[in-house]
Amino acid sequence: MSMHRSLKSASKIAAKRNVLKRYERVDVLRAKGDWKPGDKVYGLRKTNPPT
Repeated sequence: MSMHRSLKSASKIAAKRNVLKRYERVDVLRAKGDWKPGDKVYGLRKTNPPT
């Protein structure tokens, strides 16, 4: 019996995410110098995922 395509392993379905989590956005902004410790973590501006 064959396995249904939705049950295949996650390693074969690896797709690039285009939405970052809050801590990932803070990391991107920190690398650019636009975020410093003590700044708000809510209402962050949009960022593009690192390539």
